Amino acid sequence: MIQFNIPTIITLLRIVLIPFFVVAFYLPAEWARLVAAAIFVLAGVTDWLDGYLARRWNQTSPFGAFLDPVADKLMVAAALVLLVSDMPTFWVAVPSIVIIGREIAISALREWMAEIGERTNVAVSMVGKVKTAVQMLAIFLLLYREPVAGIPTSVVGMVLLYIAMLLTLWSMLIYLRSALPVLSTTRN
Repeated sequence: MIQFNIPTIITLLRIVLIPFFVVAFYLPAEWARLVAAAIFVLAGVTDWLDGYLARRWNQTSPFGAFLDPVADKLMVAAALVLLVSDMPTFWVAVPSIVIIGREIAISALREWMAEIGERTNVAVSMVGKVKTAVQMLAIFLLLYREPVAGIPTSVVGMVLLYIAMLLTLWSMLIYLRSALPVLSTTRN
């Protein structure tokens, strides 16, 4: 039976926020981008909070472990799709496709490795954590787009998006290299 503890409910909240995020992004109001960016930040905070509380209160669960990365990937994919729709250029589309594609590929790899009992070979790496932080900051800045203290957030966001793309590729190579011994063996 699925356990609905506070960390799991917080994770579910992140998924529930996605439609509100999309609506805020498209609202024809000056403050709409600020609200969309704030919802994205709230989702990022809940990502940290649910994991922290689950570990602190010893409320980890198989459902929570499954749902947490799904919620993250859904929010990031939604944000990247919205950004591509808002700025339909090669420069936004390519890193967005690479980031979303890597998430799909690594999720499939982790699922397959778990099925054959080798999940620990593709555990989250430090590069993956740094990639996530850079990616979240890039998306936030691209959503917000207003200069802060004279700093053009959209330019900084684009630079960070490309850094996130490079870290995405690097972390994917780390995961694939870790899984290579299992991928190259013959199993019946």
